[in-house]
Amino acid sequence: MRILIANDGFGDAGGVQSYLDRVTSGLAARGHAVAMLHRDGQPAAFAAAATYRFPRFSVAHGGIETTLAAVHHWGPDVCFSHNMDRLDIDRQLADRWPVVKFMHGYLGTCIGGQKQHRFPMVQPCERAFGPACLALYGPRHCGQLSPGRFVDQYRWATRQRGLFARYRSIVVASAHMKREYVRNGIDPGRIDVNPLFPTHDRTPRPADVGLDRRSVVFLGRMTVLKGVDVLIRAVAGASSRLGSAIALVVIGDGPQRTPCERLATRLGVDATFCGWLKGDERWDWVRGATLLALPSTWPEPFGLVGLEAAALGVPAIAFDVGGVREWLSSETGYLVPADPPRASRFADVLVDAFRHPAALVAMRTRALATAREMSLDRHLDRLEPLLAADRQSYAHLTGR
Repeated sequence: MRILIANDGFGDAGGVQSYLDRVTSGLAARGHAVAMLHRDGQPAAFAAAATYRFPRFSVAHGGIETTLAAVHHWGPDVCFSHNMDRLDIDRQLADRWPVVKFMHGYLGTCIGGQKQHRFPMVQPCERAFGPACLALYGPRHCGQLSPGRFVDQYRWATRQRGLFARYRSIVVASAHMKREYVRNGIDPGRIDVNPLFPTHDRTPRPADVGLDRRSVVFLGRMTVLKGVDVLIRAVAGASSRLGSAIALVVIGDGPQRTPCERLATRLGVDATFCGWLKGDERWDWVRGATLLALPSTWPEPFGLVGLEAAALGVPAIAFDVGGVREWLSSETGYLVPADPPRASRFADVLVDAFRHPAALVAMRTRALATAREMSLDRHLDRLEPLLAADRQSYAHLTGR
């Protein structure tokens, strides 16, 4: 097949970029022709090189019509679209070719994409998107309280919702996300669940190494949604109950870094804030930890970082929110009740985990087995026939 991959930016840092780097290379290795359509004029300096070795079409150079004329000349059979803030691009792609859309987040089902309200308590939201969301956004503290911003976001989400019927099918990474889009009116037969996979190939550590020191590592953007403050409080409480310090390593940055550093100091937590790390340095910190913590208080669509840690033989502890159950179970780590997500509950489970080191060793082995089963090859095995089927059904319908 000739597959056009669309994404708003291929220089973005984060999970979607890591996913695309591996999937594009994997599809090409299986004999498919791959090209990229994006919004940016040139790659960011820190972008991975994998996606830039394929033919690229950028609307920054000649506008949408000129760019799509060049795409037409290249001749895609199917378009695989991802994050796309320029919805007019998705709309015009769907006018010309079959589009399979991967919904990595709550696009078209939430004003700000957080799918969480913070009043009267922090809690995931299960409301279907609609006009009532505008009325509740402020009172329920659903996001940044900027009237102009959330009205613009509501309009954008409404336009994205209007494109649902234009996609040949929709792909999501978890059963949770499928339920979310079914709740928002999409026929379940048009939604395919294709779980993610570890995007690194680092060597795992032996299962019985590293239990001499209690340590927890967090990896991610430091925002309110990610719950680093909740984790710090939980580590402080668990350390006190265990009678010895749990070392906390925080890899990442963001608006909550300074408040979290102050909180850790005030509570006497043995915390190291590393900022963003790359490559082996990042994964060496993760590999050296006893547990990977995913204290997100919002419903993670998947929670890829937990599976990345499992591929290193490091089990996870996470609030039981969103799509986390796609890869985490009581056999491979620790699910913390999240109704609502509280630091005290996270601390309870941390204490239990560190009091039973033999169970931790067994979890490392099972976590690694789960990560190996959820591989890139398995993902591509499911993706290829999906793209082919949508291409064929579109050709049958249009006669092209």
